[in-house]
Amino acid sequence: MIKGKKLIDLHVHLDGSLSFFMARHLAAMQHMDQKTDAALKDLLVVPEDCPDLNAYLTKFQYPSQLLQREEALTWSVCELLRLQESQGLVYSEIRFAPQLHTKLGLSQRQVVAAAVRGLEEFRKLSSGQGMDAGLILCCMRGNDNKRENMETVAAAAEYLGKGVVALDLAGAEGLFPTEQFEDVFKMASKYNIPFTIHAGEADGPRSIWKALEFGAERIGHGVRCIEDPVLVRRLAADKIPLELCPTSNMNTKIFKNITDYPLMYFLEEGIKATINTDNMTVSGVTVESELELMEKTFDLKDDEIETLLQNSRDAAFSCF
Repeated sequence: MIKGKKLIDLHVHLDGSLSFFMARHLAAMQHMDQKTDAALKDLLVVPEDCPDLNAYLTKFQYPSQLLQREEALTWSVCELLRLQESQGLVYSEIRFAPQLHTKLGLSQRQVVAAAVRGLEEFRKLSSGQGMDAGLILCCMRGNDNKRENMETVAAAAEYLGKGVVALDLAGAEGLFPTEQFEDVFKMASKYNIPFTIHAGEADGPRSIWKALEFGAERIGHGVRCIEDPVLVRRLAADKIPLELCPTSNMNTKIFKNITDYPLMYFLEEGIKATINTDNMTVSGVTVESELELMEKTFDLKDDEIETLLQNSRDAAFSCF
């Protein structure tokens, strides 16, 4: 039974988790055209027959337009945390890529400062109610954005412990292999910034091996580690948490059927599996619904559910 449990989301993207209410409010704030529910569903939510990752990624275009101003970033971070709190969460780590929010002239530092203000506003509203949060800044995979990624690392260093809890690397994993971003994580290590890396999703085990070589403390997704038994043993031995996002992985066709999802294998092998949403709106999920999906699919027992919840508590980048 999941209801009433103290829930945690360690892998949730801001731009992929704008509710219809949030999208409409952000549009109104910025004097943009209002969208109907049908239009918002088409813009923000993947269909049940989503064909692949490319189709999935189209759902981030409209949110990007809505999140180019400081007031929009501040309000959306605060509002998303309020939504998560109403869903029973006690902790969340919201991630976003500062370089994707500079199209109207904001600097990455301004973007991060605006998001931190949203976190601070939420903490004031939620004072004493028991939920806290942190921000993860995403560097992006690409051929010509090294300067932007280094700016992201610098912003993380400035705001580490002041709202920011870690770095990440996101984007087209198959097109831009993890090994291309060694300099980014050398700089992160120099500043003692902890980091997770999206790996083992669109690319195979090699991306996870490289993330571990760089010093990643967690792996975003990581489900394709099952293709390498030696890697599975390494992840288990080193207690490297996997940020699993089951419905998202089904949306992007990593697995054909939810019964193929390797959760039970991970638990049996002693891997610190955690259950997360990835993109609440794009995939139409909550932490509770994802845990309930796993419970129903694999007939999880109470102790197995508690293991997943404890793994999330242990894996958090900050104390709460």
